[in-house]
Amino acid sequence: MANVFFLLGSNLGDKNRWLAGARQQISRHIGSIVTASSVYKTAAWGNESQDDFYNQVIEVKTTQKPREVLQMIQKIEIQAGRKRIEKWGARTLDIDILFWDDNVISSQDLQVPHPGIPHRRFTLIPLEEIAPDMVHPTLQKSIRQLLVDCKDGLMVERL
Repeated sequence: MANVFFLLGSNLGDKNRWLAGARQQISRHIGSIVTASSVYKTAAWGNESQDDFYNQVIEVKTTQKPREVLQMIQKIEIQAGRKRIEKWGARTLDIDILFWDDNVISSQDLQVPHPGIPHRRFTLIPLEEIAPDMVHPTLQKSIRQLLVDCKDGLMVERL
């Protein structure tokens, strides 16, 4: 059984509904949700000329393998109308694998821990809410310390 942390995000349409649907599909097809952060309204990162995002981090227990989970979250995104047209573009649903226990996975299509974690407050703030003392397996810093060190100044507001 693995503990996997996911970042859920949406900035198109009924954002709360997309996040709720993602949680439901993850519970049904990947594993049980152990804990979930609050939902946060966050400024768009990378392409700031779009609507704000709603983001949430969830922790899930799963017996599946990383590649199976990656395929399933991509399927969930597509079912939610996700279209990968431009990098950092607007989307109905985005699901990122942040951590897989304390494993490091490096392949062409999957990087775990997610490389953006230490640079993005919209990831660190909800992650810090549910796992402040968890240690990043390659940086050897707690989530709390990564948040203190983060230089990202974009808005992140709990809803």
